[in-house]
This record gives sequence, structure tokens and C-alpha cells, in this order.
Amino acid sequence: MGDEGDLAAIVWVAEHPLVSPQSADKSNKILWVARVGAGDGPLEIQATQEQTGQRVSRVVEPAPGPSIVDLPAPGCWSLDLTWGAHHDHLQLGYAEG
Repeated sequence: MGDEGDLAAIVWVAEHPLVSPQSADKSNKILWVARVGAGDGPLEIQATQEQTGQRVSRVVEPAPGPSIVDLPAPGCWSLDLTWGAHHDHLQLGYAEG
């Protein structure tokens, strides 16, 4: 759940749900669910790896909705999320793939 409670990331795998690099036999599936502005996509993601400060951008369209979000390294990622005039923030962990 985002810090503001406006966007939730539902991860679709139970054990080590998100991995980097992406696994050959499964995807990093995330369903984004918006409490506000559900049709105001696309979802713009500014991700920062907390250990190294590495930054990457991703766009999910149409969004919020289902997606595959691959990030370049394992670790804790801080995600700044913007869709339309809405903004939220959350953290996701990516395990070693």
C-alpha cells in the first residue's frame, strides 16, 4: 500500500515474488490498484535503489492496472508513483534472481 493510501501494488507470486534480474520462468507481475484516479493513467514510476542510489524510470500503460515491472538490480527500491494529478510512494523489495 502506498504511503498516502491512494495506490496499492498487488504482487502475484508468493515466494520471492519480485526478482532481479528477471527469471526466465516467471515475470515480475504487479497489479496496481488505485483508490483515486483509476482512469487517469499512465502510471509513471521513478524508482530509486536505496542501497546504491541508482535511479530508473518505468511507465505502465494503461494504468493503473496489470503490469510487469523489471528493475535492474536486487534490493529495496523506493518508488515515486504518478498517474494523472495523483501521486503516491511505496517501497518494494527485489530478491536476487
